[in-house]
Amino acid sequence: MAAIEHLETILAYYARPGVMTGVGEYSSSLQALSDDLPSLVEVVQGLMVHVFWAERYGLKLSDDRQAEVQIRPVVGKLERIFELDPHPLNEPRSLERRLVGNCRDHSVLLAAMLQSNNIPARARCGFGTYFTPGRYEDHWMVEYWQPNLSTASGGRWVKVDAQLDALQREVLSITFDPLDMPTGAFITGGQAWLMCRRAEANPDDFGIFEYKGWDFVKNNLLLDLQALNKVELLPWDVCGLAAVPYTDLIPAQFDLLDGIARLTLAGNGSFEALRSIYETNEALHAPADWLAQR
Repeated sequence: MAAIEHLETILAYYARPGVMTGVGEYSSSLQALSDDLPSLVEVVQGLMVHVFWAERYGLKLSDDRQAEVQIRPVVGKLERIFELDPHPLNEPRSLERRLVGNCRDHSVLLAAMLQSNNIPARARCGFGTYFTPGRYEDHWMVEYWQPNLSTASGGRWVKVDAQLDALQREVLSITFDPLDMPTGAFITGGQAWLMCRRAEANPDDFGIFEYKGWDFVKNNLLLDLQALNKVELLPWDVCGLAAVPYTDLIPAQFDLLDGIARLTLAGNGSFEALRSIYETNEALHAPADWLAQR
């Protein structure tokens, strides 16, 4: 009974929107959508174009349009989506009327849609292994809870890459199902940190473009911790402990980071510890004004 209550607590937490995935006055627009995962992923892809893929689709973005990736909360994204095109969300936009975003934005929008249908969901920060051979590319994806009462765990967290549309799957030669990603396709920030700490991987293989290395891995670890606490920051947001250069970390900070990494990999059993370590450590919190922005 205690295990069931523990799982119910976890699922109830992730079924509720957080500070970034709340949808405010757009609640009815999201609740009108199907709760079918493939349909929701299609909706996300019909509303958004990835800033780094735009030219592949033949779309030239102005600086103002590229700046849409700076919108943190989903409610602000929805406001911009409806400014660009007032039609219902399940009507795909033309390319020039899609919100400009990135992997994090695809992920938080899908998480918000799932949560609006009371489906437990959470965005995760880490690295994709399917973008550049031999590299771990900075990336976000979504996990949603798929119940299975016939198993001891009661279900599983299913990994979904909401960004990978037909064009991207073709260009990247994707052979797996983006709606149920296999082990190893996505490496969480915690996995990356521990792989590098154990000398199982080179931190310079983790990043994006020219940005890479220990500080990049550390920031993704902390971004993933924050996302597990329903505070999904922008990929380039650096604050608190994340702003301390790797070369300046002291032993107590290494111990904290190692502990966080292990907790992020420990499954549902670490839920209370993850919540506690985040809530009780101010160095892990984002500035209040980041969370208050529309």
